Amino acid sequence: MSRNAEASKRYDLVAVGHALVDIRIVVDKFPGPDEEARVLNQVWGGGGSAVNVSIDGARLGLKTAIVAKIGFDSFGRIVVDELLREGVDITGLRVSSKGQTGFTIVVIDRSGDILMYGFKGVAEELEPSDVVDDIVANAKFVHIASLRIDTSIRAAEIAKKSNAKVSWDPGRVLATKGVKELEKLIKLVDIVALNNREVAALTGLKPEEYKEAAKIIKELGPELVAVKLGPRGVYALGNDVNEEVPAVKVDRVVDTTGAGDAFAAGLIAGLVRGYTTRKALLYANAVAALKITKLGSHEAPTHQAVVQYIWEAT
Repeated sequence: MSRNAEASKRYDLVAVGHALVDIRIVVDKFPGPDEEARVLNQVWGGGGSAVNVSIDGARLGLKTAIVAKIGFDSFGRIVVDELLREGVDITGLRVSSKGQTGFTIVVIDRSGDILMYGFKGVAEELEPSDVVDDIVANAKFVHIASLRIDTSIRAAEIAKKSNAKVSWDPGRVLATKGVKELEKLIKLVDIVALNNREVAALTGLKPEEYKEAAKIIKELGPELVAVKLGPRGVYALGNDVNEEVPAVKVDRVVDTTGAGDAFAAGLIAGLVRGYTTRKALLYANAVAALKITKLGSHEAPTHQAVVQYIWEAT
């Protein structure tokens, strides 16, 4: 993509995927049958991959938009209100009058262990015809996460025709379908970001064989495969990188959910700013690290906060 063509794009980042409501509860300990847990803290708000990445990107200074589906209900209103409050363009948000907005109940105990109960609602009913061509075609980066294959392919094809970069995070469920079933989609993708368990499920290898698994995916065409390794950081295999980039340390961990979405938004934000791949990965690690110090699925820091934290940590 030429610099002039890139400059003419309306959005730095368009996130395509799920829009849900997250209900997060922190308890002293998980209750047993017929027991009650004392709630120490709680927060409600928008969630799901598309909501998280679009809001995280906006907080990092990007012009973002979302393509997702919600229901015509009170939970859908929560999602819309939060996206608007964060400055995300919702032109690509579809509303179903027949189904319900999905939600996720996340319960976190004092030790940081997590229980999750998920109801996708109409989020997974985002069909290929629901993808707004004009929104996707006017993005520098299109991020697709945890979304049905046909709609993911449709979004990626629109992006590639307009020379937008495509990043993809398959998520736990889609990764189990394997490389063969997902090959058409992978060949349309520039960046694949997933954790070592997902890359193992995708390739049929063991989680500890993530380097070999990344090579298998890279050979299908992506420019960069980033395998998230939790507190160790990320292993990156790309045209200009082949190494483990260390995580950025934090003093406390409050909520790890949404860390992968924060990483994706951070990586794209770094690349939009013209960082080298390795610098963008370090920046993304810092975004994810700062996110997990707060309760909520999209509590990404500002760009200034990330830069300051990296400066102080090095």
